[in-house]
Amino acid sequence: MSIDLTRLSADEYNRIQSGEMTPAMAAEYLRGEHIIPRDFGDILRGLYPADDIQFRLTTAFSVDSDPSAANRKVYNWLSGKNVPSNREDIFRIAFALDLSEGQANYLLGFCTSYGIHYRDGRDVVYAWFLRTGGAYAEAKEFFESLPPVPALSPTCDGVRVTQQLKNAFFLAQTTDDLRRCYLENLEKFGQLHLRAFSYFDRYMAQLIHPVSDVEDVDEETYSLESVMETYFQMQMPSSRSRAGYSVTQKLVKNNWPNATTLKDICARRKDVPRKLLLLLYVITENVIDQSYSEMDEDYASDEERIEDHWWTINAILTDCGMPPLDLRNASDWLMMYAITANDETMSEKLEHVIAYMFRDIG
Repeated sequence: MSIDLTRLSADEYNRIQSGEMTPAMAAEYLRGEHIIPRDFGDILRGLYPADDIQFRLTTAFSVDSDPSAANRKVYNWLSGKNVPSNREDIFRIAFALDLSEGQANYLLGFCTSYGIHYRDGRDVVYAWFLRTGGAYAEAKEFFESLPPVPALSPTCDGVRVTQQLKNAFFLAQTTDDLRRCYLENLEKFGQLHLRAFSYFDRYMAQLIHPVSDVEDVDEETYSLESVMETYFQMQMPSSRSRAGYSVTQKLVKNNWPNATTLKDICARRKDVPRKLLLLLYVITENVIDQSYSEMDEDYASDEERIEDHWWTINAILTDCGMPPLDLRNASDWLMMYAITANDETMSEKLEHVIAYMFRDIG
């Protein structure tokens, strides 16, 4: 296999692409907790292998917190009991451990599904101070001295503007340069990730306004509620209760979209979650406007089709500032399994696994 993966991830990739697992077998494999998720504590120690990691993090978080509470928080992170979801905390960890900008980007992606966002004022300032060897307190004080970002409609080309901003801030050599660059680009900032919205819009357009296979026949236009019920429900339990769920069931169920989520994203009130983007890829099979793919031809092997999907999905995720597929993540494993569909659609294959996985949930 030409794909560069860790041994454990490569084992999972080969297991999936072999085609030997039925949906029932895949569900039992997931229910059996065979997918070992990456431990946040191990990731931190991989980024900072020195023995004083607990001390450095506790010291950093004790500045504005009770030392015992800070120590307990850090202990829970290092022991893998929980993962920080607050981006401010993650940046503070990066500064405390003297991580690089790239390492902070990786850590943010692991914890929040989005890496450093160069159209977000806080992210771009903190990234600059990480890049130039500054301290967290210095970065925080500098950011708080800047004017707030105006509320603007996200109408610009997210990729182009984001890259422009990244390049502009990379050229800043001093804090005076940084301030000047920040003020000159103030109206280009925005917290939402526009590139992910562009993919979301294209995929959702296929579901809301499906194209008929019959020429000159218009398909029905679906409401968001209908789209949710028709495409996303997939026999996933609708109850918010997690009582009786295994760890893997909780991971798969977590952040599963509902109609309210879709409405908030369409109204640009929320970002596009990574899981939703992967679900949309599976549901539409990445067929946009009846686009042609050489992988649809009979001469393409199943292995070639799966590898093509792997590269395509990872290109999309990277384009959106999200981490690539991680086959030690139960949800990613499940999405990857779905794209191996042959005699059925990817959605049908995914739904069958979900039905087996949650068959005992009332």
